[in-house]
Amino acid sequence: MDEHEKLRRSIERQAKRMEQAERDRSTLLSQTAFLGVLALLLVVPIILGAYLGRWLDTLSENYSIHWTISLIILGVIVGIFNVYLFMREH
Repeated sequence: MDEHEKLRRSIERQAKRMEQAERDRSTLLSQTAFLGVLALLLVVPIILGAYLGRWLDTLSENYSIHWTISLIILGVIVGIFNVYLFMREH
């Protein structure tokens, strides 16, 4: 195999890698969707915890915010865990 053949194969291999990288490159829309999913995975448990805590606090005779704060903190923990699991998959 002469030098020209080696050079040609090397260039073809590099061109194929560049084409594959171009196909695999994520678009702005896919990046935006990915960030949106991450935000939902984090925010939804926090909001649900806040609403559930508020409802539980209104059921007690002496109104307090103990359930609300506790469930918001739990929602933050669950949301962070959701994001961690999602990122580990991707």
